[in-house]
Amino acid sequence: MPKMGESISEATIISWLKNVGDFVEAEETILEVATDKVDSDVPAPVSGVITEIRFQKDDVVEVGTVLALIDSEGVQEARSQKQEVVEKSSVKPSTVQVQQPKTNNRQLTTDNFLSPLIISIAQKENLSIEELQTIPGSGAEGRLQKSDVFNYLKNRKYPIQSKPITDNSQPTTSSYPKPKINYVEGKDRIVEMDRMRKMIADHMVYSKQTSPHVTSYIEVDVTNLVNWRNENKDKFQEKYNEKLTFTPVFVQAVAKAVADFPMINVSVDEKNIIVHNDINIGMATALPSGNLIVPVVKNANEKDLVSLAKDVNTLAEASRNNKLKPEQIQGSTFTISNVGTFGSLMGTPIINQPEVAILALGIIKKRPEVITTSKGDEIAIRSMMYLSLSFDHRVVDGFLGGSFLRKVGDYLEQFDTNTTI
Repeated sequence: MPKMGESISEATIISWLKNVGDFVEAEETILEVATDKVDSDVPAPVSGVITEIRFQKDDVVEVGTVLALIDSEGVQEARSQKQEVVEKSSVKPSTVQVQQPKTNNRQLTTDNFLSPLIISIAQKENLSIEELQTIPGSGAEGRLQKSDVFNYLKNRKYPIQSKPITDNSQPTTSSYPKPKINYVEGKDRIVEMDRMRKMIADHMVYSKQTSPHVTSYIEVDVTNLVNWRNENKDKFQEKYNEKLTFTPVFVQAVAKAVADFPMINVSVDEKNIIVHNDINIGMATALPSGNLIVPVVKNANEKDLVSLAKDVNTLAEASRNNKLKPEQIQGSTFTISNVGTFGSLMGTPIINQPEVAILALGIIKKRPEVITTSKGDEIAIRSMMYLSLSFDHRVVDGFLGGSFLRKVGDYLEQFDTNTTI
């Protein structure tokens, strides 16, 4: 199992594309694995015949573990007989391990290593990965043990009650009975959630149960920004071979506002507040499947508009083609969601844990507005949009949330139309 990004210590096998006895070329994909929300291909390190497969579909496997064995001898003969089934007994014993990178003991800590057993317990108890990583481990190298999790659950201040999804016989933790779902055989149909949808559902429920959400709204006049973009998008495309959308401008404004209000760029660790130095902006992005993923623009405050546009376009393209790498969806400290893309006027987004705030950007609409000019108040056609900020009231009060939101609006309204491309 190859290493596929920082902090990723294991992956789930989605499917094997080859079987025992099959001949494979070096760099040919032999299986697909899933880490977090990203699916990745695992290539063969050498040409040869697969002699053994040690793990099957849905198995969770540690990075560095041998997945399969490949006999690399007799390659020429095997290549000519690629379509024939090779008997296991005829394969010579000399083997090569598939993708077995050396593991660093420093990585096998509770900061990022979670065994399949711990993951199973966490799923039953609705513990997020972030919450698991706050539990001190008593095992070797600080590894998290089953007893550590159970001791934590006994003293958990805000336990999240849950029951196995497939066990309808268990009583609910609420006195209110679960509403009955009317299902008509042959008329209605049942669609099982895919892996990503289950993860999104768990993450959203955990966020609402963990953070007391408050949402604030402002309306901003982005007429100058819209006019500038319309005048320069063709020039931008011609000069940099990149599309000029509104998203990099939004990311830039948010990154500036985060720098002005660093306490919005934090995470909560029980009674401690972790203030992040890096400003990494996540962009909630809809996939063709309808699921949601959040690619991340790293160090957004250190980049100019051209660099941000390139990052945004690269991440958006990778999202649409399911080509995102694990490191491209990790490390966000603040998230934006452009609900205006779908025609929504405004939204009440759910915080992307372990962050403490998320900004939704509504559709830009032209409306008659009263503006103040040198001649007095006048009615003019302006491009208006709503911004809505959901924040975690445990650590973000109304003053901080409102001030930050207003600052984002100011950066958008006061966009420098003299910005050169």
